[in-house]
Order: sequence, then structure tokens, then C-alpha cells
Amino acid sequence: MSKTVYAGSPHPLGATWDGEGVNFALYSENATSVELCLFNDEEKVEEVIKIKERYHHNWHVYVPGIKPGQMYGYRVDGPYEPENGHRFNRNKVLIDPYAKAISRPVNWSEALFGYIPGNPAEDLSFSELDSAAFIPKSVVIDNNFDWENDKQPKVPYHQSIIYEAHVKGFTKLHPDIPDEIKGTYAALAHPATIKYLKELGITAIELMPVHHFVNDWHLQQQGLSNYWGYNTIAYFAPDVRYSNGNGRGGQVIEFKNMVKEMHKAGIEVILDVVYNHTAEGNQMGPTLSFRGIDNSSYYRLSAENKRYYMDYTGTGNTLNTYIPSVLKLLMDSLRYWILDIHIDGFRFDLASTLARELHAVDRLSAFFDIIYQDPVISQVKLIAEPWDIGEGGYQVGKFPPGWAEWNGRYRDCMRDYWRGENSMLAEFAERFTGSSDLYKNDYRMPTASINFITAHDGFTLNDLVSYNEKHNEANGENNNDGESHNRSWNCGAEGETNNPDVIALRNKQKRNFLTTLFLSQGVPMLVAGDELSRTQHGNNNAYCQDNEISWINWDKADKDLLSFTKKLIHFQKKHPVFCRRGWFQGISIHGKKDIAWFAADGSPMEEEHWREYFAKTLTVYLNGEAIDTLGYKGEKVLDDNFIMLFNAHYENVTFTLPSKIDHHQFTKVLDTNEDFLNDDGCDCRFKGGDTVEVASHSVVVLKSAGEVKNATS
Repeated sequence: MSKTVYAGSPHPLGATWDGEGVNFALYSENATSVELCLFNDEEKVEEVIKIKERYHHNWHVYVPGIKPGQMYGYRVDGPYEPENGHRFNRNKVLIDPYAKAISRPVNWSEALFGYIPGNPAEDLSFSELDSAAFIPKSVVIDNNFDWENDKQPKVPYHQSIIYEAHVKGFTKLHPDIPDEIKGTYAALAHPATIKYLKELGITAIELMPVHHFVNDWHLQQQGLSNYWGYNTIAYFAPDVRYSNGNGRGGQVIEFKNMVKEMHKAGIEVILDVVYNHTAEGNQMGPTLSFRGIDNSSYYRLSAENKRYYMDYTGTGNTLNTYIPSVLKLLMDSLRYWILDIHIDGFRFDLASTLARELHAVDRLSAFFDIIYQDPVISQVKLIAEPWDIGEGGYQVGKFPPGWAEWNGRYRDCMRDYWRGENSMLAEFAERFTGSSDLYKNDYRMPTASINFITAHDGFTLNDLVSYNEKHNEANGENNNDGESHNRSWNCGAEGETNNPDVIALRNKQKRNFLTTLFLSQGVPMLVAGDELSRTQHGNNNAYCQDNEISWINWDKADKDLLSFTKKLIHFQKKHPVFCRRGWFQGISIHGKKDIAWFAADGSPMEEEHWREYFAKTLTVYLNGEAIDTLGYKGEKVLDDNFIMLFNAHYENVTFTLPSKIDHHQFTKVLDTNEDFLNDDGCDCRFKGGDTVEVASHSVVVLKSAGEVKNATS
């Protein structure tokens, strides 16, 4: 050691540059020694510094003279006793769990494993291969950035339109984005991207994982990759692969600039985060970071044999959020992305895993308690994917107040209704009005329900109406991967077809799904490309397809569906009756009902109507004059009145409009059979008792055509 070093501070964890040098701090409870390795390049060690200071299991040292861009890693020694949960191996250079930038992707080699691959003793063997040349390096960054008085949009949930997108997949083939930045954070910040999102009506872009992740070795050997990115190894670092930077911190600046440009346009940025497991996998996985730093602390191990991991995620391991220091890692990561990167919210992958105290799912676990009282984290959007693969892991509707949830029951119900399943009316009404059965008893609002028809995982919207079966052969698993029960309907032909009737029905079904999504109570989430009829050719598990299967092909965009979707979103945003802050009461309010339900013949829905096995038609009356709520600044919120006619039957149905419920005349503003959406309506007028023909598999929306009041959203 030639550098002069000082004791430094145990806090904050990670590498912190103060203008004169860098403080390094690393948590490890069971290590016997820790070495800080400074690198000139990816292979050559500049300096090795033995860390002597240790306070409350935080190993720390201050090194003067080091500047941003410095690459580093750790060697951590201790017992190699897999059967006791310890897997220390000082031959492995390790990524700092608190690293703000990572230099490059993993360069796969047998040296990255703590054991000897192929050895009969498997992970009980010990590898002496040095991994320094193959592991990506942690990078010291300068956290200063000119935010130009950036202000987070803070869009209320009830006014939010969420757009789930992949950084690369959304921009890689975009014709208006320069080639040199396609597939990057800079491409998301490009004016062409911002303009598209604004014109579409998006208020929040939800990015699939951007935390630095690892491409699985077995996928790379097959010529595939972990395209989705649900394989995190660094919870503070934006992935370098989506950046034009040199890996020495440029990716952080590029990411911050993207967020700043989104905010200028009034668009929030939500991150899909994977705090439930890491890229190190099960006992046969590599030693990249946590496993070599303190395996028994960071991971949940089997009580029967600590050689093995508890796996609630299907990926081989589960982070041990039962340990305060691991919880601190997660909370520090969330705060960093909020305070330093200005992120507006998070969608938590397999969030039920984070709620597990010991083995049970406990909605009042320490994870939720800490977030609830945290003055920073509790103020952003928190969205749960409310399930994992463990026992009792399906927790839709059971997350605490303050959380929104991906509503899988909404997805399943709407798919079943529009493919013509029986006995769907009662649940359809429940889901359409915000799923009060899931959220109301916990004093949550309809906005707790993140409504979606499709997500990254599963069929695209186009494929949902084009395939009865998955077609995942390109994934190399003999079509055994992916969900087999998709609740899809191909409309009469499997896959691509030239049959005009099938094509017309598919287009109508897409409009039906989108109309239902955006006119339901709750928060709508649209998957990038669904508005363009993007196809994955029947692949419903394209996690490993970093190619044209997953990327949006802008040259083949369905411009008609795009036009319909734009008009639909702006129609929804104009009318607060479709995005209420509170629940429908279904009773008379100041002499007016806010919602009422009718059969196709115009008679009020009774209990027996809801239970009719074959019923597939429904009339919904929404009274915009009875919203009975005030806006955030005290203004009265009023809207037009609407009658919505749903027909999932395979034949046309003549609806009789309910009489004596409304004094207005009505005009047709939307008809999915005709690809018609115009808020000004058509020339025809209807009143109570009149009949309206609704084509098979169609939605018709009528709006009051009397005195129109100014809607305030």
C-alpha cells in the first residue's frame, strides 16, 4: 500500500466523493477481512488497501486524492462453509452493493464462481481462480448535476395514465431518433419521444428495470439475453448498456437528464424495481457481490440446510428483508433514486416477497412500516405487483393504504368478458367501478387499482386477440415456458391471417379492450406498442428476446388504432366521471344517482340478472352531475352524463335506453364497431325509451346532449 489513507466514516455506505477524496464503507457482519481494490482499467489493479476500521459491521476507509471515474471493487475474506451459509472467497473481486455506477456488463468466465464448475462436489468445492478481469467494476461518481430548478409533476393518481415501456425496445427502431442514441436514456429524452408521449396523453412512463443487471450465462450461451432485466446486481446504478457514456459515471448524468426532460414535459418517471432477489441465483450461481460480501446476511437461507436458499421468486434466491441492514439497503436505494435522481415512483416486482416475515406474508412487516413513516419514500407513487410464487403469495387487494396494486383480477375479468365467457357480469361491474371488494374496506380509493389488460409479461394486445396458444419456440425451452392459460381468443384463426372478417373482429376487440381500460375507474396502464398493434408473433414470455420480437417496429405501426387510442385517452382525461377520486355510492345523492345498472331491455338490474349464466350485455349510467366532490382547490367537479352499452355477445343486440332516469337527450360519442370516437357526438339524438342497435362484440357510449356544463378535472 502506497497511498495515505485515513479511518474515514462508517456512513454513508458506498463510495462518497467530497471534493478531496473518497470515503468507502461496506457492510459485512461475518467477514474476517476486507480489501479495497482500486483499478486503472478493467484488469489492472492500481492499489490494494486493507481496510482496518470496522464499526457496527461497517468496514470503512477514507482515501484522499481519488476522483470521480475511479474504478474499484472489494475482496472479502471469511469462512467458506456453504453448509453454514458462508461463501466467502477472497479470490473474487466483488461489486459494491451501494455503487452508483458500474463500468460494464459481466464478462462471463468460470472465475466468477466461488466453487469449481463441473467439480463432483459442486458448490462445496472452492475456486482459486481470480475474477478481477471478468467482474465489472464499481465506479466513483460526482453527484453534482444542474437540475435547472427541476420540479416533479406530482400528478394525482386519478389523473394518471401510466405507460409501461422498455428503454431499448421503445427507442431502438424509432425512425426519428438519431442512430447513435437509439436504445438509450438519451433516446427517451429526445424531443421525438417526448412529443409522442405528450400527444398520446401519457402522464407517467414506467420503465422496466434499469438498475444494473446481469445477463444470465445460460442465456448468453444460447445466443439470448436477459432482455427484461429482472436480474439486478446493483440497486443504485443505472444500467450502462442503455447509455452512450464510457461507464465511468456518464450513464448517471444521461439518466438524470432524461428524467429532467420528462419532468419539463409534465411526465413522471416510475421505475420497475426488483428488490426481491439478485442476479446471483441459487447455490450454483456466481459470486458477484452480496454472496461474497456476506451470504448469510443478505439472503434468506433454508432453516434445514443453509447451503440452500429460500426461493419465493423462481429465480434461485430471495433477499433477506428480515435483517435491518438489508432493509436499510433497500430504503437507501429508494431514497437515492427519489432525492438524487428525482424519480416519481416505483413498481415493486413480486412485492409479496418483501412482505414476508419469516415465511408468512405479513402485510404489516417491517418493510411497510419503514416506508409508511419515511417522509421521502411515502410521498411518491408506490405500486405493488402483489404476488410471488410462495405459499400465500397472491395478495391482490391486501397491501396497506398508500399503496396501489397491479390488479391481476381486473386483467383476468376483462379478458374473460370480451372473449365471451359466461357468468361475468357481476365481476365485470365490480372491476369496471374500481374493485371495491378489494380496496374499499381498507379505506383505499379506486385509484389503488392499477388496471391493465396486458403487461410486459404475456401476450401483447394484438396477440391477445390473435392467438389461442403461446408460441415461445424462439426461447429455446420447447415452448414449455410462459403462461399456458392466457384467457385469449384468436377470433377464428391462429396467428396472422388474410381473412377480412377475422381481421375486422380483431381490430374491434382491441378497441373494446382499450375502451374498457380507459373508461374504468382506477388508474389505467398501457403497455408501450399496444396502441400500435405491436406483435411478438405469439411469444408470451419474450424475456430473453433482445431483438425485433420485442422491439417496437414503428414502420409497421397501426395508425388507425393509434389515432383511436389518442382520442380515447384525451376523452377520458376530459371527463372526470371516468376517473373519480372516490367510490360510486349507487344511491341517490341530492336527488341524483351517481351510477345505475340496467339490462338490455332497459329494466333495472336485479339480483337474478347478475347471476344469469349466459348474460353478456349490460347498460351503465354514469351521472356526471352527481360526482359530489370538490377539486384540490375547492372547485366543484361536474361532468356530462353518460350511458354505456356493453355487448360481448356474438350477435347484435337492440338495447332499450332506461326511461325516467335522466331528462337529457343523448348523442353517440363512441362506437367500437365503427371505430368512432368524437366528443361532439353525431347528429342523431336518443332519449329514455329509445332503442339503440349495438353490434356484436362492441361498446357504444352515449353522452348527454342537453345543456353541457364545463367539466373540471
